[in-house]
Amino acid sequence: MKKVYNAIAHLGSPFTTFILHLGRITNLFFQILLSLGYPFKKFSLVVKEIHFSGVRSIVIITVSGWFVGMVLGLQGYNTLERFGSVSMLGSVVALSLLRELGPVLSAILFASRAGSGMTAEIGLMKATEQIDAMSVMAVDPIKRIVAPKFIGGVIAVPVLSLLFNTAGIWGGYFVGVILLRLDKGTFWSQMQNSVNFHEDVINGLIKSFIFGIAVTLIAVYQGFIAKPTAEGVSLATTNTVVSSALVVLALDFILTALMF
Repeated sequence: MKKVYNAIAHLGSPFTTFILHLGRITNLFFQILLSLGYPFKKFSLVVKEIHFSGVRSIVIITVSGWFVGMVLGLQGYNTLERFGSVSMLGSVVALSLLRELGPVLSAILFASRAGSGMTAEIGLMKATEQIDAMSVMAVDPIKRIVAPKFIGGVIAVPVLSLLFNTAGIWGGYFVGVILLRLDKGTFWSQMQNSVNFHEDVINGLIKSFIFGIAVTLIAVYQGFIAKPTAEGVSLATTNTVVSSALVVLALDFILTALMF
């Protein structure tokens, strides 16, 4: 009987752990929402986090967007050539970036660079007892540390997504027009005719905004639950990247089903 009980407990452990983490991260989210007034009074904290999360991610975002656009341009040309419709290359590149690849990849790259940095910073503050010291001095760490990081991440991800899309479109233009000698006017005109501002651009920004909330929330939560050791902080940063990627892909499926 004891073996059966242990087997059932072993099978149910991942589900109970998931529910436990879901409840804790939801509680943290509501605490952040109640603390959003403080960062706007100390807006320099938000600016600092936007610089850390957004400005320092510009290079990896633009370079990655450029190469993704080049790959889309090359693969799109090879595919469309079979059907004799290479003039639609601009539409394929733009729609692929605006609807899916731009928001998704920029959020995952943000989690890999900025999100892991947030987790490591909070984890190290916890390991060195700085967070406990704040509590002793009657300084709320949610208001002082987490809320500015949350606002910075939520602002940064949509902006980085726009940069990713822009770089990707120019990467597709470089391959299609400069390298493969397609007509420049056809490339841009087909793109303009196919892209709908509300359905494609705005929905893509809504996606990136939601991804920004999810990724930043996961990053700060993992920092708070990290064990105060070097191994614990390292594991927390890994969990941030892995969890963020899975959550972004799951949310992308749900949002795409609702939007398109």
